[in-house]
Amino acid sequence: MIQPVILAGGTGTRLWPVSRKSYPKQFVVLDDAQSLFQQTIARVTAPGFAAPLVVTGEDHRFIAQNQLDDIGVAASEMIVEPVGRNTAAAVLAAALRHRDAPDTVLLVLPSDHAIDDVDAFRSTLMRAARMANRGKIVAFGVRPDHAATGFGYLQVAGGHQGALLISAFAEKPDADRARQMLDDGDWLWNAGIFMFRVDTVLAAFDTHAPDMVAPVEAAMALGSTDAGVCRLDQTAFARCTSLSFDHAVMDHLTRGVVAFELTCGWSDLGSWQSVRDRGQSGDGSTVTTGNATAIDCQGSLLRSETPDVKLVGLGLTNIVAVATDDGILVADMDHSTEVGQVVETLRSEGSDQAEMFRRCHRPWGYYETLSLGPRFQVKRIMVSPGAKLSLQSHVHRAEHWVVVSGSARVTVDDRVSLLSENQSTYIPLGAVHRLENPGKLPLHLIEVQSGCYLGEDDIERYEDIYDRVAVA
Repeated sequence: MIQPVILAGGTGTRLWPVSRKSYPKQFVVLDDAQSLFQQTIARVTAPGFAAPLVVTGEDHRFIAQNQLDDIGVAASEMIVEPVGRNTAAAVLAAALRHRDAPDTVLLVLPSDHAIDDVDAFRSTLMRAARMANRGKIVAFGVRPDHAATGFGYLQVAGGHQGALLISAFAEKPDADRARQMLDDGDWLWNAGIFMFRVDTVLAAFDTHAPDMVAPVEAAMALGSTDAGVCRLDQTAFARCTSLSFDHAVMDHLTRGVVAFELTCGWSDLGSWQSVRDRGQSGDGSTVTTGNATAIDCQGSLLRSETPDVKLVGLGLTNIVAVATDDGILVADMDHSTEVGQVVETLRSEGSDQAEMFRRCHRPWGYYETLSLGPRFQVKRIMVSPGAKLSLQSHVHRAEHWVVVSGSARVTVDDRVSLLSENQSTYIPLGAVHRLENPGKLPLHLIEVQSGCYLGEDDIERYEDIYDRVAVA
């Protein structure tokens, strides 16, 4: 039985403006009816695989849980990282959770990859598991079809039963080195997928990254576990070095490491160019998604995420244009791997669009700002069936709620009332209040805030079923 470990903690800057820190790439629907995270879960929901273990961040655990619920899959456990510490700490935490079963085979999967032939992928994993059971650390590679500079590389030689011997690891090369690797023919792209037994990888950490072990062990010992969620202690986990699994472990290994080649139509969807390439039919055509129209365009990608924004391209060649309701990216396709620089620039400018969307997801649903001005803000709020906001109060603002559809149970101090469509209520400044959806349909309402300060940190929580901190 293979134990999948799904790494879902990335921030997704390379596909801005569709992917941002508050709702990153792995949870976005790009080229299918499901998000990349959901597609990853589905690939390992099959005979021979245990229920997935998901490693994600505090900001994303409810998004991950909601998406698991949407596809009817229950995780064996969710490990919640209080701060990001890259993939090595995540892998180590997953391995330590299975320390009492040292012969368990772990399959480490990024949650933001796309794969065309799922059956071929699973077949390769099953063959690789036989090598992992023998104490090998298994990496997975992809045969390059162009001189890519955005991947690490594995140099491989002949092996046995599909397992290729790894003779060298290489970081992301420059263009000249990438062309040389392509010409050499013995290099594979490093897909970032790994397989090993628990005792094998823990021994590798003890040898090559021993300083990481104690902080992660302490974070687990001092953390809390409840209802299938393991929350790591923030102070201890923050002491752990931030390293990728490749840097912490793989780069130091010279023996006991093999690679399997993936021939299943793999892509990391790491740039808008790769998204375009997956959507093309091979004829250099332009790919349009959503509310977008291309006129006399070649080799371009036009994508509009909102019906309110009509995106039209005229006479474009090799251009990416992506529009959301609060951001538009226009770039030469050859520079699409550099979109992360856009996010850094926006951060330096103090732009909210660097990391946040207008729609902010919460464990109970979502809200989005419709209008914001001096001393007022108008929001649209959706509360999922059976969900409830925390019992809270505000120091600086009062609120009006108007129910658009569904039913709302409203608590204001010691008064509880039930509101239906077109009914409203007023929450005075300082009142202790709560909003609940007791119905079976989503609750939609309009919130009008007024006051001298309207920031999201003006919340004092007294009770919260989602175990969030007292002050937002």
